[in-house]
Amino acid sequence: MKTSSLIKAGAGFIIVLLIIIQFFDAEKNIATTPSENAIEKHHAVTDHVRKLLKTSCYDCHSNTTVYPAYNNIQPVKWWLADHVNSGKRHLNFDEFNTYSKEKKLKKLDEIAETVRSGEMPLTSYTLIHHNAKLSDVEKAEIEQWVNEVKKHIE
Repeated sequence: MKTSSLIKAGAGFIIVLLIIIQFFDAEKNIATTPSENAIEKHHAVTDHVRKLLKTSCYDCHSNTTVYPAYNNIQPVKWWLADHVNSGKRHLNFDEFNTYSKEKKLKKLDEIAETVRSGEMPLTSYTLIHHNAKLSDVEKAEIEQWVNEVKKHIE
């Protein structure tokens, strides 16, 4: 078989595979009711910090994700579902009050550190969601809020 025939057969296979996987769905992360364990129901969160968290953190670290249009295309749908599930395993603001005191304090320290260092929000997220990028002032606001919440937990 000629190389060009192999390339055409391989390309055809990939196209058919991409069409077939469009029929397989991934569960969306959209809560139907607000969680009673959400951080803002148990700790003071200013309106501005709440907005920052919702814009920069909640898509991956809450029970409700605002999905982009490209989420309707496989394999992107699977990739986003895996990414959101991983984020929620690390920290879920909607389940924060279910954490032990020690875990709450550890997660708050991690929030401050990852935001301060620029590790969060992820660069791959802010490339597409420009409004999720945090300024130095916003990072400092989140860190100050974290310190206030920690005082109420300790």
